[in-house]
Amino acid sequence: MHSDNVKIFSGSSNPKLAERICKELGQPLGQIKLSRFKSGEIYCLYEETIRNCDVFLVQTFSHPINEHMMELLVMMDAAKRASAKTINLVIPYYGYSRQERKAAPREPISAKLVADLFSAAGANRVVTIDLHAPAIQGFFNIPVDHLTALDVISDCIKKKNLSNPIIVSPDAGRATTAEKMANILDAPFAMMIKKRPEHNESVITHVIGDVVGRTPIIIEDLIDTGTTIVNVVESLKERGAHDVYICATHPVFSGPALQRLDHPNIKEVIITDSIAIPEGHSDKFNVLSVAPLLSDAIRIINDGGSLSSLFKYGGV
Repeated sequence: MHSDNVKIFSGSSNPKLAERICKELGQPLGQIKLSRFKSGEIYCLYEETIRNCDVFLVQTFSHPINEHMMELLVMMDAAKRASAKTINLVIPYYGYSRQERKAAPREPISAKLVADLFSAAGANRVVTIDLHAPAIQGFFNIPVDHLTALDVISDCIKKKNLSNPIIVSPDAGRATTAEKMANILDAPFAMMIKKRPEHNESVITHVIGDVVGRTPIIIEDLIDTGTTIVNVVESLKERGAHDVYICATHPVFSGPALQRLDHPNIKEVIITDSIAIPEGHSDKFNVLSVAPLLSDAIRIINDGGSLSSLFKYGGV
């Protein structure tokens, strides 16, 4: 695809992913100047015309999340004032997605707040991958194209021909995804029951399913500090499982997560490039690209086709 009416620009969160998307499309990456004033305020200037163009802004919510979110809002405002025809947000990892409901009195629903901010700033469409809670799509009054990396990850696991695999959901929230992967790989699945005494802390209380002598494949939407995953791995080993494979779409990786995941009982960590991770990581990390998935979505949106063709094994 090469169209003068389609312009793709990258924020500062993951420019390499934006470059890969453009390479897949045969489209040049748009020229944009992003800088900071001494006070920390964000400045944006499109260095080419975008009048009457369908603009796609690629920005993931990696650390520092609030900085990248504000940068995207400024990019949107500049695009709107430059008379862009449509403003389409390509947000591989949608931040604040874990705050999608009130779990206690006087808490915010921050995922809805972020959706309102984007709508108010002039977004016409959002393209994202593996929301922590699929119901977040309903927080928007604009189209949301909710893609999944499950197909890419499942194909990677299939090629390994693992003996006696079992798909493991680390909590009840991932049970549906684990069941889908189990059906794809024709394997049984198990589920962990945990409680959370604090944010980013978890305690495994029960394991539903027989994991003795099996090779667990843990499926998650994101890994933050890695504490929960390591607890799951150690609980599985205590119950007689083999070394574990970890699968996750979004490598948020806060604090010492990379070091935690370099665990002797973790065989491999399969993640995507929805968030850029630091260079020099362990050989255990297998990074799959979502650039083909996102480029196909942009192409279909531009051509007016159906995104259902992107779901090899069914939607999310």
